[in-house]
Amino acid sequence: MKQLLEQLKAIVGPKGWTTDPTDLEARLTEWRGVANGATPIAVFPASTDEVAAVVCACADAEVAIVPQGGNTGMCAGAVPDASGEQVIVSLARMNRIRDVDAANFSMEVEAGCLLENVQTAASNVDRFFALSLSAEGSCQIGGNLSTNAGGINVVRYGTARAQVLGIEAVLADGTIVSGLRSLRKDTAGYDLKQLFIGSEGTLGIITAATLKLFPRPAAISTVLLAIDSSGDAVRLLGLLRNALADSIEAFELISDFVFGLVESHIPDTRLPFEQRAPWYVLLDVAIGDNNELLQAVLGNAVNEGLVRDAVVAKNSMEAGRLWRMRHSIAEAEKAHGKSLKHDIAVPISRMEEFLRRGDELLKNLAPDIQLIAFGHVGDGNLHYNVALPAGSEAGVQVSHAIYDLVNELGGSFSAEHGVGATKRELLPKYRSESEIRLMRTLKTALDPKNILNPGKVI
Repeated sequence: MKQLLEQLKAIVGPKGWTTDPTDLEARLTEWRGVANGATPIAVFPASTDEVAAVVCACADAEVAIVPQGGNTGMCAGAVPDASGEQVIVSLARMNRIRDVDAANFSMEVEAGCLLENVQTAASNVDRFFALSLSAEGSCQIGGNLSTNAGGINVVRYGTARAQVLGIEAVLADGTIVSGLRSLRKDTAGYDLKQLFIGSEGTLGIITAATLKLFPRPAAISTVLLAIDSSGDAVRLLGLLRNALADSIEAFELISDFVFGLVESHIPDTRLPFEQRAPWYVLLDVAIGDNNELLQAVLGNAVNEGLVRDAVVAKNSMEAGRLWRMRHSIAEAEKAHGKSLKHDIAVPISRMEEFLRRGDELLKNLAPDIQLIAFGHVGDGNLHYNVALPAGSEAGVQVSHAIYDLVNELGGSFSAEHGVGATKRELLPKYRSESEIRLMRTLKTALDPKNILNPGKVI
């Protein structure tokens, strides 16, 4: 190991590595503190060639690599294990916007670019990059792609997978796969980029990507709706989509309890309603100046009994305050205490049934449980988190019961956070034997020495 460490230091140069325990501390712990690891070194390559050289050195020494972006993931997919023998390869120094092609509605970026900076670079040429999530000021695009991140705009634009035109990646033997084409139509062989998107660094290390840009949406109207039930949210979504079609940019469902946590733990946050409601929908609609249509649609929703009250943001400042409450949920939940995280997806048509049966299930298993429910219901994704009473031993039973229900309804135990280390045992339970066998075949073919993020996903 000592010889390898000296070799890695030489590859990345004096500014490209650290062994200092203080510098490493944040890189060894999952964001919520539920998983901790150890490493002898973190290296920070400054180019794809340096990434390839680092991978070659580790492959020759048969030492495992943990690729790392902003380390904002929720499934411990970017932290090493506790052995102290895995090397962290951070893409943080590879943060250049290589090219922005406004005419082609595309841009080429390195994996270490912050998502927020990618969004800004698109905006600077009057274009729009659609991926948006709470951690966009600290997460990196390589990590977003490796986990196939979702976020608030999936209802209109799709997950991270749908935002990619081309990928550059380094394989387990150091081979550079350069597929940074910016084409929207290309049927020449297998779509290799999709191997790496969502694979969490287990098949290759994403070093750069060509991303899809969109025209800037029409002026956004942000609306907070107070509703009586989660079922009303599903019916409301149908009504709005019929009336507004693809103008819906985001459709978020948040319980009153969750907003209460935000108000308790995040300064200067408050719901703009005099009377509380059981549930709320936070909505972004790209409707331009057509306020009459929006008012008519909301009035129809009220008449149908789907909406109790509504607040339409008058300006970007008011919209920002509403979205700050939504984006602060994870921080407020963390401050409230540990909870069981269930990043689930079900068909939208089954969402009401899931919430109804889930409530019954929790009451039977753990009557004193606190349900922390919120999510991107417009695309069928719900964060169905539960806080158990102190000393309760029902956690495993509760999680398995929730996942069994999700599976029964045709859903997924992982909607947007990935599998990582914390959900690895769930994959063979809820995916078919043939799917698992194919995944293992791909892993063995691309990483025969199992050096790329071992212990994650599969």
